[in-house]
Amino acid sequence: MSTLSLFPGEPDEPSERARLNALCDALEAHNFAYYVLDAPTISDAEYDAQLRALQDLETRHPEWRRADSPTQRVGSLQRTTLFAPVQHREPLRSLDNAMNSGDWDAFYQRLTRALNAPATESLAFCAEPKFDGLAINLTYENGRLTTAATRGDGDTGEEVTLNIRTVPSVPQRLARAVPGLLEVRGEVVMSHAAFAALNATQQAAGEKPFVNPRNAAAGSLRQKDPRVTARRPLEFFAYGVGACAVPLPERQWALLDWLGELGFHISDLRAAVQGRAAVLAYHEKLLAQRSGLDFDIDGAVFKLDDRAHQARLGHTDRAPRWAIAFKFPAEEAQSRLLAVDFQVGRTGALTPVARIEPVFVGGVTVSNITLHNIDEIRRKDIHLGDHLIVRRAGDVIPEIVRVRPEQRPADAAEITLPRQCPVCGSAVVRPEGEAVARCSGGLFCPAQRREAILHFASRKAMNIEGLGEKWVEQLLGAGLITHVDDLFQLTPDALQHLPRMGEKSAHNLIDAITQAKATTLPRFLYALGIPEVGEVTAASLAAHFGSLDALKAADPATLQAVPDVGPVVAEEVHTFLAQTHNQAIIDGLLSAGIHWPDPTPAPASAQPLAGQTFVLTGSLSQMTRETASERLRALGAKVSGSVSAKTTAVIAGEEAGSKRDKAEALGIPLLDETALLALFATHEARQD
Repeated sequence: MSTLSLFPGEPDEPSERARLNALCDALEAHNFAYYVLDAPTISDAEYDAQLRALQDLETRHPEWRRADSPTQRVGSLQRTTLFAPVQHREPLRSLDNAMNSGDWDAFYQRLTRALNAPATESLAFCAEPKFDGLAINLTYENGRLTTAATRGDGDTGEEVTLNIRTVPSVPQRLARAVPGLLEVRGEVVMSHAAFAALNATQQAAGEKPFVNPRNAAAGSLRQKDPRVTARRPLEFFAYGVGACAVPLPERQWALLDWLGELGFHISDLRAAVQGRAAVLAYHEKLLAQRSGLDFDIDGAVFKLDDRAHQARLGHTDRAPRWAIAFKFPAEEAQSRLLAVDFQVGRTGALTPVARIEPVFVGGVTVSNITLHNIDEIRRKDIHLGDHLIVRRAGDVIPEIVRVRPEQRPADAAEITLPRQCPVCGSAVVRPEGEAVARCSGGLFCPAQRREAILHFASRKAMNIEGLGEKWVEQLLGAGLITHVDDLFQLTPDALQHLPRMGEKSAHNLIDAITQAKATTLPRFLYALGIPEVGEVTAASLAAHFGSLDALKAADPATLQAVPDVGPVVAEEVHTFLAQTHNQAIIDGLLSAGIHWPDPTPAPASAQPLAGQTFVLTGSLSQMTRETASERLRALGAKVSGSVSAKTTAVIAGEEAGSKRDKAEALGIPLLDETALLALFATHEARQD
């Protein structure tokens, strides 16, 4: 059985007349989804392409044009029954589109011919951004708002008066007296910031998020309860007038000024332009500004500034002949998911990246899209082979907006998290309740080695003075090191071949590496970069097990006996130390001469400061805060980074800040450096 194609050139194409009917039916279904349900089923670019295909067929075969053709009207033939119908006194017409400069030139030539103007004459236009929102018609009688209605099919809309009254930028009474009837046309929109906040609220409440700001604005305005609409931050921008009982300004620009004087918001991005060059320059400037705006726009609208010319040119059933929307490159387009790769970041985080059929969207060709994490894939129900709606707003990173489940192939496969790192083969670990999965081969994985080496050499870890980003990158680039244990095989002669590494610098770095061999077990454990193991946890592990061998032999249940070590940390430590390549690097470090005095684990009751918590703030003159922290932990104390009611004392050095203030407010004892030294002298002497 053949399927009906909406576009020419596909296999099994039916007759042109059948294709015309299929396009009419498809576009009507899309109109209903967009205008009535506020749930678009295709992107704007796809809709425009189908509409233009229908227009081309009707141009070649005008005798086939249907009375209900979407080219002859605006919106959908069907209306929701939630709101009462409102007959517009003057139709709310749509705009014809120019997709490129060639379309614009054709429009301009039609104007000059219709106005009998010389081809060389530069016509004047009023240029405005084309907001991507919901068109609204506001009716005022003697200056007071009486009715608000949606565009609907252009002739009949839906009454939303009570809801529109909740929009702060819609005047309930005009700022200047206008006798009789006045219809004001404009767009209701939602800002990007408001849209993000609304979707966060939707998701927190377990409700479906909105697809885009236009969808959110339309959905907010069609609420049964105006109180819901009132909680949605909507804005209204006026751009035109329908029926009116008073004479209007002779120029479009002056008409907008007049609407502003009546109290309406008018876009401050409008401009008066004259001639082709000025039109194209405005379009390009607005396109460049697009990504920085707080509202969605999808093009620029150009209207003849002379309203007498507007009246002379008139309109078709669907659109005025004197105006056009010069669209921007599509921000949304359809593609298909070919594959998903998992990239490993510098910290070991696995990020899924979608490989899609290349598609031109937002002015560029997109073939790769970041999917953030496996939860994002599940939330959007993405499967391999899916047809996708891809969005790229301005210059931001492209995203998959949604899938087209009705087009999902029968063999579409679920996307699963890999068990092994795609770079090094280490086990992938994803702690329960966390969104990010990580490679457990931190010391070994090539994707992580730069960060692993920098962490290993950092001041609170092995403290290799002088080994910063610049030298690590040079050492890796020259192939002198691959993993952290290679640092201890370096020689001054090998280093002197590096750019800007003189003999003295080379010897200084080797001396710093040599000095780092004498360390402590807590520092060594912290330097390994085990996920979830910071300074405090490393010190707790060292104090509890007393030796590296005892720690390596511990299973997750045994690890959880360590204070502050829960199931997540226990699993991370066990997995890391069980990896054979991590074991090989640790063995290499020990063989290179790294050593520390093995502490003798003491029962908590024998440690004089067991159960006490200290916080250090400010600078100490006779030792570093890291050294003070290690000495406190050796006495059984816990060293915390924040002050709470459970804090035993705050040790305040020079230039102590907010932690000292908080301690004073809570009545927690403050110790200076002299008192700290006395504390050490008393308790360390007893331990000896």
